[in-house]
Amino acid sequence: MLVLGLETSTGQSSVALVGPDGVVAAASLGVPRRHSEFLAPAIRFCLDQAGVGVDRVTGVAVGLGPGLYTGLRVGIATAQAFSAARDLPVVGLSGLDVLAFQVRHVRRLICTIIDARRGELFWALYRPVPGGVQRETELRVGAPAELAAELQAAGGDCVVIGDGLTRARDDLRRVGIEVQDTFDAQPDAAHLAALAVPRFEREETTRPTDLLPIYLRQADAKIGWETRGRLHGGEAS
Repeated sequence: MLVLGLETSTGQSSVALVGPDGVVAAASLGVPRRHSEFLAPAIRFCLDQAGVGVDRVTGVAVGLGPGLYTGLRVGIATAQAFSAARDLPVVGLSGLDVLAFQVRHVRRLICTIIDARRGELFWALYRPVPGGVQRETELRVGAPAELAAELQAAGGDCVVIGDGLTRARDDLRRVGIEVQDTFDAQPDAAHLAALAVPRFEREETTRPTDLLPIYLRQADAKIGWETRGRLHGGEAS
């Protein structure tokens, strides 16, 4: 099994090839709004570094968000085109889940947060379980003060990971939450693909055409449908 991972839901784009024994090749770019220019060359780079052809790829994993609309659109479209052309199964995962998976070895409550712009955050809470993490809340969007109130109610120490930490830190401190072992990170394709491998093994996959971005704000969903209409040469309704 060789899974191609594509993660473009934040300002960082990344591509990775992951097999049963771990990461085979990976590439990332921390330049916002360059996803479309990066993905195709990065896929070719990873294939060349691994010394394999596209025929060796057995599945595609892609980040579904929540995140930046343009990045999500580019990543999902690339995953759909690559997998449809080769009749490959697809797994779509939330970047918040991927962030939690990146710190799955901790033994405390995990809070993953992504900067949602417009003064808001995307977040979710997780508990470590054998072999991974388990989400304890729905994916949420709201102001940093709302996140602080939720963590205060949850009590206890927690690990906070994600690029939204910068926006949330002052509100967390304001309510007396001591956050230990904090991480400022973004979901990456290597962890995304690794998290997806068991799903491919269990055949918990989907068709490329069924991939849908995760929108937690009505305004983002509206933008998505309007743009989709224009891309198809019609009027969005």
